[in-house]
Amino acid sequence: MAVVQIKELIKNFGDNEILKGIDFSIEKGEVVCIIGASGSGKSTLLRCINLLETPTGGHILFHGEDIAEAKTPPTLLRTKMGMVFQQFNLFSNLSVLGNCVVGQIKVLGRKKTDSKKIALQYLEKVGMDQYINAKPHQISGGQKQRVAIARALSMEPEALLFDEPTSALDPEMVGEVLKVIRDLADSGLTMIIVTHEMDFAREVADRVIFMADGVIVEEDTPDNIFGNPKQEKTRAFLTRILNRDN
Repeated sequence: MAVVQIKELIKNFGDNEILKGIDFSIEKGEVVCIIGASGSGKSTLLRCINLLETPTGGHILFHGEDIAEAKTPPTLLRTKMGMVFQQFNLFSNLSVLGNCVVGQIKVLGRKKTDSKKIALQYLEKVGMDQYINAKPHQISGGQKQRVAIARALSMEPEALLFDEPTSALDPEMVGEVLKVIRDLADSGLTMIIVTHEMDFAREVADRVIFMADGVIVEEDTPDNIFGNPKQEKTRAFLTRILNRDN
């Protein structure tokens, strides 16, 4: 059974229909990258999947259970489907370690000693264990994003959602964050990644979804999407993006 299934998902903001009947699923251990122009609905889709936005219609199934209708509190659901944001969303008043501990204690009810042990394990995994006492303002953007990833991993989620995790970073910091995500992909973690890094998507994804105007235009393997797209909209988007990057 799929970990996540999206069925006929619709999201409106007032009269503006952002998502227009989205259907896709993701299997355990699969890495799906979602690409598309700004305003295509990619980030809204992610925010609906872990109920940061309430869908207007359709179904989101997590292990077969419709989470929009379930009794599970959204905060608990988000421990199972972690989220890494564009702007890091770290607590500025907490240390690097504190950021990775607080959710475990408050949401999962873990003991402080256990929470610290788990946090240190994941901070080491992302190369940030030397900075445990630093506050967010004392570290770089790339380091903040690695802490944000460690914080999400510390909740030990079944799936991790990434919303353009490198878009707020200076170019020289992008590589360090993509390396961490690459390593997570190699470890078998289930991931949905909204990204504008085309080379990265081609390298790490099992499947690529191209969105435009609130619908899925095309989904296929990276080789087919980037090497032989079937839809004219996909071809036009990739030509525009790849020409701009060269």
